Amino acid sequence: MVRYGFCPPLTLATTTRDVLYFVFSPPDQPSEIPFAFPPSHVPSAYDAWGELASKLEDEKFRAEFAMDLVEVFFQIVHTRLPLLNPEQFRNRLQLQPNSIPTHPDPLHPALVATVVAWGTKFSEHPVLIADRQRPGGQSLMAKTLVDRARDLAEALKVHRISSSDHVVISLLLEPLQNQNPEDPLGFHGFWLTCATRHLLELGINHKSVMAGIQDPESRGTMIFAWWMTCLSDAYASAYYRRKPVLDDEDYDIDFYTVDPVPDMTDSSPSPREQLEFLGYYRAAHALARTSRQMSRQLWRPATDSDGVSYESICIFANALTQWRDEYLNLVGVPSNFEGTWDFVSAVSSCASDATYHVMWIILFNALDDFGIKESGPQASLQDQAKIDNAKRKVADEALHGALRIAGLAGVLTSNGYLRLDPAVMHISVILAGTLLARLGRPEVANCIAGLKQYSYAYEEAGDQAEDMSRLFNRVRMGDSDLQHMGSVAPRVGTSSNNTSPHGHGQHNMNVDEHRPNGSSHPFASTSGNFSNPPKPSIYG
Repeated sequence: MVRYGFCPPLTLATTTRDVLYFVFSPPDQPSEIPFAFPPSHVPSAYDAWGELASKLEDEKFRAEFAMDLVEVFFQIVHTRLPLLNPEQFRNRLQLQPNSIPTHPDPLHPALVATVVAWGTKFSEHPVLIADRQRPGGQSLMAKTLVDRARDLAEALKVHRISSSDHVVISLLLEPLQNQNPEDPLGFHGFWLTCATRHLLELGINHKSVMAGIQDPESRGTMIFAWWMTCLSDAYASAYYRRKPVLDDEDYDIDFYTVDPVPDMTDSSPSPREQLEFLGYYRAAHALARTSRQMSRQLWRPATDSDGVSYESICIFANALTQWRDEYLNLVGVPSNFEGTWDFVSAVSSCASDATYHVMWIILFNALDDFGIKESGPQASLQDQAKIDNAKRKVADEALHGALRIAGLAGVLTSNGYLRLDPAVMHISVILAGTLLARLGRPEVANCIAGLKQYSYAYEEAGDQAEDMSRLFNRVRMGDSDLQHMGSVAPRVGTSSNNTSPHGHGQHNMNVDEHRPNGSSHPFASTSGNFSNPPKPSIYG
């Protein structure tokens, strides 16, 4: 259900308590499968949200519930998407009894709605536990609040008017919604594009403009927002086969660095600072530039009709190999877990590791769909041998990347981390699992299990897990949809029995003892440090 207006109207001056009255208003539609309530249950307009949802009729309970959801947001989502200042946000909520306003204006209504909606995805509050007592374990309240956050953002013109608040809201809305690009209600990529346009209109891509922002907190937020947008635009272009919005020459600002922020009593580093210390920004930007380069070549109509040029394959393979040699040991998951890792370090390393490896899978899929331009009867024997060698190299790297991601997914799933992930690893798990299923590899079980855990917060992930399992079973029965890469793709032998992938996955981070931390060549040492012998021609 889409709302085109609000009654009473909500404006930027609306208090947070009134915003919560709208956000937590009774559900718009009944539950498809009604709850079986005990005889003592008093019917309520909230019954579609479970047995305890009627408590939301009370204003005091709504405030307490909202504060609980805000804390869940900062504990789980903020560690991955540190776009807000937790202390400032809590102070401006003004939901505590007898709270004294510390800011002349209330929080942006769409920001409040978005943060609260995020909280419902991951909260273990009794109200939400009761709401999830339905087939599939989905929360109807969580899905409704996502829709309301988006409706409120549209009504308040978040997508049309450029401001720092609207940048942050847009970046938080994009991963909040359905992650299936084919979902007609998802508007996939819309809010990321809005954030990009707002940042450009505000001039955040200019170092001179950023230097003019005097408040350290505001400057830090906009710098982080820029780099999050820049990286997301580049990676999404590769994931979803579209042209990137930004070019390398569109910006000259520096990476995020720590500025002292006054009135901050907590001396522990923020997630932004930890990412800076880890060298994440420099490594991620280097890989984003390669991703951007790949997208501009692979997703052109000419490539679709003619194939990928051999020269482009060599350029991409060389760029990815150079990134691996320079950055993967620094920002990826190490071969062992000696020492203690905090949550931000662990999940950031897993994401960096998976993002690198999934690029090989994307290249493999492009070659399988489009072929190589120079291949065919017109190619000489020498040229065809080089082309076949390039195809084998990409196939080998893609398989290793898929196995690596499956290993990461297995560890994260066994620790319950994917249930708490705001879709950062989602696409990597899908692409890796799909390739493993197409190759008939039982390691796909890790990806299937990971997607099922993802479905706690993202309903579509459950359907994706089922699709992946069916694809694997078809391949094991002898079916195959491989095209141009079918001749070089390493596959497990087919079986006449309907072999299930479940139970075959492995949970080792080092998925291949001969290729520690992502190395794909036998000349890599077991410690993960790379030597520099002559590279094959595809990398030259």
